[in-house]
Amino acid sequence: MTYDLNNSLLYSKVGELLLRGPNIMKGYRDNPEANRNAFVDGWFRSGDLASINEEGAVTIADRLKELIKVKGYQVPPAELESVLKEHEAVFDAAVVGAPDPSSGQKPKAFVVLNNNSKARESEILEFVNEKVAAYKRIKDIVILDAIPKNPSGKILRRVLVQKYC
Repeated sequence: MTYDLNNSLLYSKVGELLLRGPNIMKGYRDNPEANRNAFVDGWFRSGDLASINEEGAVTIADRLKELIKVKGYQVPPAELESVLKEHEAVFDAAVVGAPDPSSGQKPKAFVVLNNNSKARESEILEFVNEKVAAYKRIKDIVILDAIPKNPSGKILRRVLVQKYC
């Protein structure tokens, strides 16, 4: 998972989840480039960001490909979505990286409000931005009737990017 320079496990630190074992695939058929990208010293790079605690429980934090890159910083969308959902008016939330000429990307949020909520975008922005580092601050919020998701419930971020960014 996450290692320091001495290859010691750093508990509760988030890093890329690497897998190895007899039940892991041997590689991509007829695709040497994909194999070079997916395997490091026999370890499969899952693309998941995860942490492990002292008891050995693994927690998936986000997907590596979904990280928002803001001025060289990496912002996990799931972290901002969690903060958004703490607001009493927010029923559901999604965050994507929107193109930004000055920073590369900026976090853009999409929220579904609880029934009968009259919350304004500015109120939700202020709530979130008081709780996160400056480079993680959300610049735009779009209120939707529903967050697009696939049948298993995963957010369809590409749909949000294509339609709103």
